Amino acid sequence: MRLLVDGDACPVLGIIEKVARAKQLELDIFCDMNHALYSDIGKVHIIDQGADAVDFALLKAVSKGDIVITQDYGLATLVLTKEAKALHPDGRLYNNDNIEEMLFGRYVSKKQRQSKQKIHLRGPKKRTREDDDYFYQQLLLLIET
Repeated sequence: MRLLVDGDACPVLGIIEKVARAKQLELDIFCDMNHALYSDIGKVHIIDQGADAVDFALLKAVSKGDIVITQDYGLATLVLTKEAKALHPDGRLYNNDNIEEMLFGRYVSKKQRQSKQKIHLRGPKKRTREDDDYFYQQLLLLIET
């Protein structure tokens, strides 16, 4: 089992590194050239820019039983087809029972943003210590199952 991270805009990278170190798990972090990251425990894969280039590189690397941390619902869907596990940085587990609903919600939000009507959608709420603790617990639970 490895931890693979969609590193572009990942707010929980420090927590993931802490867990990887404690559980002695291999950690691979994927990012594009605009988000070049550093990790003293994980291997950082810097991918050329391009639409979904990071997602495709991560998907190519993932194997059955790996855990992928991503905010991208589309990538999570593809990860599930490879019999790997996918976890959102807020601690939500992607699975075959909830992924279609998440994708549909993303589609509806995109259509609302594209409409000519003035619709004000709220952005994500500010991350709290409780959010980080919840993600940490969910990641540990996922590793153990």
